[in-house]
Amino acid sequence: MTGPSERRTRGYAWVVFGLSFGLLLSDYMSRQVLNAVFPLLKAEWMLSDAQLGSLSGIVALMVGVLTFPLSLLADRWGRVRSLVLAAVVWSLATLGCAVAASYGQMFLGRFMVGVGEAAYGSVGVAVVISVFPATLRATLSGAFIAGGAFGSVLGVSIGGVIAQHLGWRWTFAIMGLFGLVLAAVYSVVVTERRLARACREQGNPPGAQGPVRSLLPRLFSSVSVRCAYIGSGLQMFLAMSLLAWMPSYLDRSYGLSTDKAGLVAGIFALITGIGMIGGGLVSDRLGRRGGRHKWTLAVLCSTGSLVLLGIGFQLPTGIGQLLLIGGGTLLSNATAGPAAAMVVSLTPPAVVATSMATLTLANSLIGLAPGPAVTGMLADHIGLHAALGVIPFVSLGAALAFALGRRHYAADLLPAAPAAPRTKTELPT
Repeated sequence: MTGPSERRTRGYAWVVFGLSFGLLLSDYMSRQVLNAVFPLLKAEWMLSDAQLGSLSGIVALMVGVLTFPLSLLADRWGRVRSLVLAAVVWSLATLGCAVAASYGQMFLGRFMVGVGEAAYGSVGVAVVISVFPATLRATLSGAFIAGGAFGSVLGVSIGGVIAQHLGWRWTFAIMGLFGLVLAAVYSVVVTERRLARACREQGNPPGAQGPVRSLLPRLFSSVSVRCAYIGSGLQMFLAMSLLAWMPSYLDRSYGLSTDKAGLVAGIFALITGIGMIGGGLVSDRLGRRGGRHKWTLAVLCSTGSLVLLGIGFQLPTGIGQLLLIGGGTLLSNATAGPAAAMVVSLTPPAVVATSMATLTLANSLIGLAPGPAVTGMLADHIGLHAALGVIPFVSLGAALAFALGRRHYAADLLPAAPAAPRTKTELPT
């Protein structure tokens, strides 16, 4: 590849990343903006807390149910056209929420938001890492996943401001229009043909398609890839528990008002996102010396979050405690990027979006769904402060999983059969 050609390919790759990241922000802003208008909906339609919760929960439910099948469909039908269609669906559904006249219509709109957003995270990260060198996989994966945290904070904060000045309907309308504009730009700039050319120039061929039944077992066939799913899910358990319960902890232990507790908790959410990006950067740096170093970093992050949070929640309230908790929060999900890079290197490139969907499912089933609920149940029995002192021990399980994966990683990278053309079915590590 010549110098100017290389620069064009690199520039195009960053354009793809920027547009994909923008759509991810739109995804989470459309999802979380509802939380900012809860009080207004409750007052206008006389909704119960359970009804409000169902409007939020239906999106998560549809994402959980549809992520895997829609990602598999995107791997076969075309990732770019799947992304554009998904963005159009969730944006139109968000616009529909703006004109909803009843709880039932709003529920239908939120249902369709969940359908549209179901596979975006897994397919989007598959598109992004395909146009960059393999040495940047962990960094880009961590940054892309962190976009969810940033989008959530933006959705709630911007949505609250818009609702305060223009009313709740305009919050949905503006979020929906933002998504539609981005989808239109994406469909013009990023096409299947241009993406395929950029992938080839980066040394990331799409890989042999083959029958689905021969590719899907490889999503789970090695010890190390299963360890990556488990370790990532356990760290997600810890990170999501902290995000969910930090406002309540700040309220009960520090006596902060609701708005101040929310503001400080938002800072901790941003620290989580920064940790994801930093973990990916460090992982790629270490990975140049060998893939096993990425696993070592994941072990260190898991152990570090256990130590810092375990000690932090044993200390009396004060600056020292918050600093330790902040350090532990920074490391709590720094394993996201390295785990995604490990999964990509251990699964066939023809089903990268599906492998990312599998990782997303593992994160949801092991971490996102049970983490806040289990912490809440513990808090009911031993108090919130004590519960938050116990949950960091899940990181011990994550560290053991990553350590086991590190042990088997080199062997799992070998092709299944000596005659198999590895360059056609495996991305470089």
